[in-house]
Amino acid sequence: MEAKIKHNWTVDEILDIYNKPLIELIYEAATVHRQYHNPREVQMSTLISVKTGGCPEDCAYCPQSARYQTKIQRNDLMSVDEVRELAQKAKEGGSSRVCMGAAWRNVRDNEEFDNVLEMVRTVREMDMEVCCTLGMLTESQAKRLADAGLYAYNHNVDTSEDYYKEIISTRGYEDRFKTIENTRKAGLTVCSGGIIGMGESVEDRAKMLLALAALNPHPESVPINALVPVEGTPLDEQEIVPVWDVVRMIATARIVLPDSTIRLSAGRTQMSKEGQALCFMAGAGSIFSGDKLLTTPNPSENEDAELFALLGLQPTKPYKKGDKPQIKETYKEKPLNAEKPKWSRPGHTIERNKEKYAKK
Repeated sequence: MEAKIKHNWTVDEILDIYNKPLIELIYEAATVHRQYHNPREVQMSTLISVKTGGCPEDCAYCPQSARYQTKIQRNDLMSVDEVRELAQKAKEGGSSRVCMGAAWRNVRDNEEFDNVLEMVRTVREMDMEVCCTLGMLTESQAKRLADAGLYAYNHNVDTSEDYYKEIISTRGYEDRFKTIENTRKAGLTVCSGGIIGMGESVEDRAKMLLALAALNPHPESVPINALVPVEGTPLDEQEIVPVWDVVRMIATARIVLPDSTIRLSAGRTQMSKEGQALCFMAGAGSIFSGDKLLTTPNPSENEDAELFALLGLQPTKPYKKGDKPQIKETYKEKPLNAEKPKWSRPGHTIERNKEKYAKK
């Protein structure tokens, strides 16, 4: 029987799936995966940090926050030519998707955003899927990105609404979903997932999947990240999440969100080839290629090529599950009366975050 797409899961139902005997869980997830996806295809994506560091937010996991003393190299916004060169290298390495990230709280209608729009157009003209993660954005900004050729917008919910308050105090959980709503209104596909290994409970993980499953339609992409502790951040002493937890989370997400592409994202350097293989068997349909994910290490292209050969996997071609966006010159038109959203600032204090930036 084919797995049905549901939007009314309960926490208990998701926990029952997560806590199944691992052998049964992987088998069920693999069965669902085959109903909606080609199990031999895995999309290779490349993440480019087009603007690194200096973010004003206090996300406890993030070395790009200006509040923490980390060793990352801050960089101003890249040029369009630099992005073109990196995208070409990614394409030659087998990637069919480029995700561009900028360490901003939210998008502003300024010259830097205009430059990002040109980057989007440039990569789209290379026949690659283009994804951006730029922080919170308005509906009109999402529309300009879509007109420039953007395929997907990434905005993770990170964790459950309850545990979110223990990780971030500078923006509200509801703002995450407002940005996802704006993305949908612009006709973009949605990429939204989260991070495990931040000290959250298994119930928090289930609640995060519950929130994503309640979206209609489900996000086309759901990245599952394993925390990479970075010195200087509030979570720098957090224990590495066991690979079994990653496999369980991939498998559970596969079953709860059967039509979504589950993306095995950050934390692969902490996993063996065997661990990664289990994630693919459990339904992961994408990885990030390249030596670095924004600021954290990632397996090399050679290592990934070897792994693909061992497992008999093949890279997914671009636009496998959606139409290629058409570029519209209207992306160059700035709105006359730009929206001025009131993004929230919850205002509560997270002590471990405060302690870290007090030492800076």
